[in-house]
Amino acid sequence: MNNILPIAPRMVTIKELSRLTNISEYAIRRLCLTKQIVFIKSGTKYLINYDRFIDYLNSIQ
Repeated sequence: MNNILPIAPRMVTIKELSRLTNISEYAIRRLCLTKQIVFIKSGTKYLINYDRFIDYLNSIQ
């Protein structure tokens, strides 16, 4: 039997994403509030899908 587990997306907080991408926390939070990027809200924290965020940055013209 194949015991292949699905790969979970890499989710990061606004602070972590800011540190990884050198984009301000304010700008990332604004993208969340305007629903321009993929995120989930856990309590008061925003968890952003890192790979989808990079795709979003690459798609900006």
